[in-house]
Amino acid sequence: MDATKQLLSEVRVADFSRVLAGPYATAMLADQGAEVFKIEMPGHGDDSRHLGPFTETGSTYFTSLNRGKRSIEADLKDPVAHEKLLDFIRTCDVVVENFRPGVAAKLGLSFEDIKAVKPDIVYASISGFGQTGTQAKRPAYDTVIQALSGLMSSTGFPEDSPTRVGESIADVSAGVFAAFGISSALFHRQATGEGAHIDIPMLDVMLAMQPTNTAIHAAGSTPNRVGNRHPISAPFDTYAGSDGLVVIAVANDRLFGVLAATLGRPELATDARFATDGLRSDNDEDLRTEIEEFTSTHTVAELCTIFDAAGVPNSPVLNFTEAIDGPITAGRDLTTTDARTGHTHLRHPLLVDGARPTTTLPVPHLGEHNDELRAPRPRTTIDW
Repeated sequence: MDATKQLLSEVRVADFSRVLAGPYATAMLADQGAEVFKIEMPGHGDDSRHLGPFTETGSTYFTSLNRGKRSIEADLKDPVAHEKLLDFIRTCDVVVENFRPGVAAKLGLSFEDIKAVKPDIVYASISGFGQTGTQAKRPAYDTVIQALSGLMSSTGFPEDSPTRVGESIADVSAGVFAAFGISSALFHRQATGEGAHIDIPMLDVMLAMQPTNTAIHAAGSTPNRVGNRHPISAPFDTYAGSDGLVVIAVANDRLFGVLAATLGRPELATDARFATDGLRSDNDEDLRTEIEEFTSTHTVAELCTIFDAAGVPNSPVLNFTEAIDGPITAGRDLTTTDARTGHTHLRHPLLVDGARPTTTLPVPHLGEHNDELRAPRPRTTIDW
């Protein structure tokens, strides 16, 4: 490990999860120093090993989600492998799974099964709709959850169709909440000696990720598509420059006064149409006309320089490559390269005492750590 402080360095994880939500969570734990053992199907492994894009050293997608982990092959339906898995889990602190509800029980790997051999286990279950209820056994993918949660219907422009967010945000958010739930349960275990079963439904997570839409609903309205603008604040949108779009984000009256002065139109701050945030939002199209009279005569780069100098929050609209490789992230130490594959991936987004916790273990070959299942390596037991 490098010199960063890793807050989970005494934690061992048995990770039965596949593809994205679970592996994203356990990658977060591995970066924080947890010893993560990825339990994979013999001969095939996690499906994400076979998902592109690929280089000559394998899937870049798999590398980004499984850096810092160890791989054990195990046939979960084989009785001998099952007994060995239970022996191994006795040495673990955490189990993570994203089977469809009911499958873990059929495999003899439910929370109750694991608790019988490891009473203080922290067990995390990630699924589309939770472990109970009428929808529990429905299959779910990210796009399904975006559609069912209302996020898709409120994303895009009014004249266009509902739009999927341009990332598997339901999966990733479920992974973040899983890592949070696991860490919280480990803290609880330290205080009480008790384990816990953490149930992470993707639908519930995606609903929780919409506080603005929740507020609109609570006020008696249904959130609708409003394009790039903020649904309740203005000016908070993309505006036309002479060569592209610039983001302007103003959410209070004082800052609107600064923007008005910067536009050379200080009188806009006292215009009856724009006197408050609510009025500005109600008169958003009139406000757009006033703003674009100025912005349309300048390039995006010029506008960003002008607004930066005035202290008005702004941005060009970057693509991912421009964001990750450009000057905006320079010096942030955001990426690292896997020693085995040469694939570049993002490091942990949080800093601990000013440094990013990072694992230096390479992405594992399938079954590279099978010896751990044959004879689990002893570990120091934490005195909870």
